[in-house]
Amino acid sequence: MITDGGLATELEARGHDLSDPLWSARLLVEDPSEITAAHRAFFRAGADIATTASYQASFDGFAARGIGRQEAARLLRRSVELAQTARAEMADDGRKRWVAASIGPYGAALADGSEYRGRYGVSVAELAAWHRPRLDVLAEAGPDVLALETVPDTDEAEALRTAIAGCGIPAWLTYNLDGNHTRAGQSMAEAFAIAAETPEIVAVGVNCCSPDDVPAAITVAGETTGKPVIAYPNSGEGWNAQQRTWVGPSRYSGEQARQWITEGAHIIGGCCRVSPTDIAEIAQAAHGADQ
Repeated sequence: MITDGGLATELEARGHDLSDPLWSARLLVEDPSEITAAHRAFFRAGADIATTASYQASFDGFAARGIGRQEAARLLRRSVELAQTARAEMADDGRKRWVAASIGPYGAALADGSEYRGRYGVSVAELAAWHRPRLDVLAEAGPDVLALETVPDTDEAEALRTAIAGCGIPAWLTYNLDGNHTRAGQSMAEAFAIAAETPEIVAVGVNCCSPDDVPAAITVAGETTGKPVIAYPNSGEGWNAQQRTWVGPSRYSGEQARQWITEGAHIIGGCCRVSPTDIAEIAQAAHGADQ
C-alpha cells in the first residue's frame, strides 16, 4: 500500500508560500480547494492514502491568528473533509483509498523545528492533555486512521498512547529518527515497544527521517511489535530551522522503496520534499516488487 508524499511540497509547487507558523494548515482558511487538488495529485500518482493538512494545525496556532476554538475545530474537521472529497472525486476508477488524519507532534505547533529535537520540557501528562482535544475533533470527522507522525521521543509517544485511548479510530505511530535513535536519543527498540501492547495502534514505523535510516527501522519495528510496518521518509535533504529551508541532495528513489518492501514494510510513501512524481515512481516499484 502506498501513502502520499509531502503535502506542503505539492502546495508549494502549486505556487503557495507556506513560510508561516501554520504551514499547510494556513490554506484550510485561505484556499481549501488547493488542498483538495494536492490530494488528488497524489491519488493520481498512485497513492492509496491521503494524509490531511492538519499536521501543524492546533488550537494554539489558530488562536494566535485570532481564530476561536469553535472555528478552529471546524477547520480541523475541514482537513479531513477535503481529503474525503478528493477520494470521492477519484472513485470512478474503482480503487479503494483511505484518509489518514495527521496528528503532528507538539513541536510542530511551536513552528521552531522542535519536532527534530523532542524533549520540550513538558510532562507526558501535559502533552496528553494538549493532544487530546485536537485528536478528538479529528476522530469525530471520520478518517479511516489517525497518523500519529513525526514523533521525536518516547515521552510524546507515551502521551499519544494515552490520548488515543477510547477514541474509536485506529492509529499508526511513526517516529522521526536520526540514525538508530529517536531525535531525543532513545533506542528504536525502546521507542517501538511503547506501541507493542497498545491495541489502538495498528501499525508502526518511521517518517520524515532520511531514506538511509529506513531499513534498520523496518526490522526493529517489526520484531519489537509484530505489527504492520509503515515507512515514509523525507527526500534525505536536511531541514534548517533557522533559515526555514531544506538543504542538501535528495536520496529518495523507487529502488529504495522496493528494498523497503522486501525487508518487510507493508505501507510505504514519502514525507517532506517527496512529490507526486516520486510517489508515482515508488508505486511502480511497489507493483514490481509484488509480482
